[in-house]
Amino acid sequence: MTTYAAAPTRTVSLFGTGMLATVAASAATPVVAAAATVAGISLDIGGEPIPVLGFGTLTAFFSLVGVVMAVAMARFARRPRSTFVRTTVVLTALSLVPDVIAPAAPTTKALLMLTHLVAAAIVIPAVARKLA
Repeated sequence: MTTYAAAPTRTVSLFGTGMLATVAASAATPVVAAAATVAGISLDIGGEPIPVLGFGTLTAFFSLVGVVMAVAMARFARRPRSTFVRTTVVLTALSLVPDVIAPAAPTTKALLMLTHLVAAAIVIPAVARKLA
């Protein structure tokens, strides 16, 4: 008799770790944005302010997309860890492009890029460690 208990357990562990990393990253990015605001960096893009809590919301959404990708890669990819890391590093780099071209002050652009990198630095390694 063949059982497949290990795969669901790994998926649950991967998903749980991904959720914890998502919560951590979603808490960290608004803290970074708030600290930057206190330091005098504007959160305005095109004359409209970005709400500090918006950083956490978008971080949560895109981190969850990454967790779903990881679960799919764990199931379908030949080498899930390297596939996940390569894919997410490329997607993180691509996520910086809108920040570079945004109609904002250079310090605001740098802050936006920093928040992307902070979130990636929290989520990618945590999730990658759970992949085979």
